[in-house]
Amino acid sequence: MKWAKFQIMVFTLLSATIVVGGLVFIFITRPAYLHATRDGVPYFAPPVANPTGGPPLDLATLVRHFERKDQP
Repeated sequence: MKWAKFQIMVFTLLSATIVVGGLVFIFITRPAYLHATRDGVPYFAPPVANPTGGPPLDLATLVRHFERKDQP
């Protein structure tokens, strides 16, 4: 029974180390797919559906169109 508890402890510590290391890596290096414009639009956002049936719209254009002008 002692060997099984040791194996579970090693597996748990290894898993926790990998998860914490991955999160630290993501927050420190900031991959390109996480970057966004000053309006909060991701750089690699796909086009959005046009409700009038026309061509797809760029998400950044849509955000700028509906942006509130009275905010500082």
